[in-house]
Amino acid sequence: MKHLSKLFVAVIMLMGISSQAQDSNNPWAIEFGVNAVDTRTSAGPEHVGWFQQHFSQPFDVKNNWNILPSVSYLSVSRYLGSGFSLGLQGSVNKIDKFVVFDPMNPGSDSRGMVVTNPGDLMYYGIDGKVKYSFMELINSKVVDPSLHVGGGYTFLGDSSFGTVNAGAGLTFWFTENVGLALGTSYKKSFGDRTDNGGNIDAPSHFQHTAGIVFKFGGKDTDGDGVYDKDDACPEVAGLKQFNGCPDTDGDGIIDSEDACPEVAGIASLKGCPDADGDGVTDAEDACPNEAGLASLKGCPDSDKDGVADKDDKCPTVAGPKENAGCPWPDTDKDGVADKDDKCPEVAGPASNNGCPEVTPEAMDELKSQARFIYFNSGKSTFKNGDVPKRLDAMAALLKNYANSEFLIEGHTDSDGSDAFNQKLSEARAAVVKDALLDRGISSSRLKSVGYGETMPIATNKTAAGKALNRRTEVKLIK
Repeated sequence: MKHLSKLFVAVIMLMGISSQAQDSNNPWAIEFGVNAVDTRTSAGPEHVGWFQQHFSQPFDVKNNWNILPSVSYLSVSRYLGSGFSLGLQGSVNKIDKFVVFDPMNPGSDSRGMVVTNPGDLMYYGIDGKVKYSFMELINSKVVDPSLHVGGGYTFLGDSSFGTVNAGAGLTFWFTENVGLALGTSYKKSFGDRTDNGGNIDAPSHFQHTAGIVFKFGGKDTDGDGVYDKDDACPEVAGLKQFNGCPDTDGDGIIDSEDACPEVAGIASLKGCPDADGDGVTDAEDACPNEAGLASLKGCPDSDKDGVADKDDKCPTVAGPKENAGCPWPDTDKDGVADKDDKCPEVAGPASNNGCPEVTPEAMDELKSQARFIYFNSGKSTFKNGDVPKRLDAMAALLKNYANSEFLIEGHTDSDGSDAFNQKLSEARAAVVKDALLDRGISSSRLKSVGYGETMPIATNKTAAGKALNRRTEVKLIK
């Protein structure tokens, strides 16, 4: 008994260090405590019913139960699956209350039962059992009812005998690991043999147990309460709801699927935060405190011109990116921006690059002014008079049509040789062109040509006709 008590103390210390929780996760269990042996079931009179013969007075603890006041049983069991476990139990007791049926004995009770002391017989039992737990079936984590069957071998004093066992148990789990186990087994011996004095030396009997049970054997490497076989992250402590994987920032997304594991975020952004709720993570949001557009890195665009407000010099008026979000100026309000308008100060259609198209009235005016430009006889120099005013008027008209090109023609009368007249007409046309260039007309818009005396508009036989033939003309090229 002394050594057995030491063994139980060692078991208690071991359980305190390494116990976990018996099921598929922790398949092993050790149970120890006190046991009581009741021989009443083998002493019933045969003339009563079978149940009354064997099972009356089951709780007459004071008179019938044999109990050692110390740890007196130890069992080890292994979970098999589906609620079944297989166990082996060893027990010790001292029988000083042996019940027999002796109605003639003066000390017998009303049923004819007599409790005798057979001499403090030592009792040893080794029993194996298959147990079925109803705990999963009733979906309980505290109350654990069970049934078991098995067999064993009992040593009682100098006799020994085998038994067939059946019983029930009820365990209350204080924690996932530790519980209070209560059990009872009916041990039916193979024939209630009697000795020469008529005493039963192979009695069937009840054995009751009460003890502490520890379940262990499961492996939890990271110590997070989720066993390795069920732990998706067995090397890192995590949460049960995430199969043992961690969620460092507590946003409900496990770290392995969280793009921002250190900062709480939302599932739609893989666990990253979005302070302004615009669907762009704060880490990628150039304007994290203002809701904006993903295309502009989370920045707003009030005028919807594709330029973020922070970069837009005109945030309330739409404009191109090339002009910092401001609309291009259109001085003449013709719908053609100044940058594309070849006549930015004169309205004109976009089809003519913002320049007005030359009207017949404008051409008539140009021609009228050109015809009254007079030259000195036989020369390409202007006569004194209003020629400068006429050239100014022509230049002003040409500037209104900055996208158009014009041809300056020179003509002469028939006086002089053809060759001389040809050169003279070319020179006079060139002089008019140069005068217009000096007044700001682009050289790309003006060309000059001389036709000599080949294109008269009046007779050269009269002085008046010759005067009309000595002229300059203006024509529209495009």
